[in-house]
Amino acid sequence: MKAKTRLFGEIEIADDKIIHFENGIVGFPDLTDFALIHDAERTNGIIRWLQSFQEPNFAMPVMDPLLVKKDYNPQVEEELLKSIGKLDDEEIFVLVTVTVPENIKDISVNLRAPIVIHASNCKAAQIIIDDDKYQVKFPVYEQLQSMKKAGE
Repeated sequence: MKAKTRLFGEIEIADDKIIHFENGIVGFPDLTDFALIHDAERTNGIIRWLQSFQEPNFAMPVMDPLLVKKDYNPQVEEELLKSIGKLDDEEIFVLVTVTVPENIKDISVNLRAPIVIHASNCKAAQIIIDDDKYQVKFPVYEQLQSMKKAGE
């Protein structure tokens, strides 16, 4: 599948690599098909982008929550993941959205609304975690700076 994007120009993704959200993502229920883009040049590969196929201007920065919160392991009701199929631990790929405000030092991730991807079938769901233990705006600037320095 080919798509024109604002950030990456024209991209081509194999059909079996397209990530499908049956119910869309939070705030964008009509956006259901995405590509996961790795842009190592810009972000050392830490931050990736979920690029919409329906909306060329919509690319959402995401990252692995374990990079910034080693003990991230929210309890999720199986019913919330029913649309993506039966999951084994080896098939779960979890991402969280990254918010990059005007002041880069306020960069944060949303630990309350993870994206769960079934690695085998590329079906996904964004779920809301009802647990005050996880923040909507978990600050990550210092951790990202440390990772950047370690990678240099």
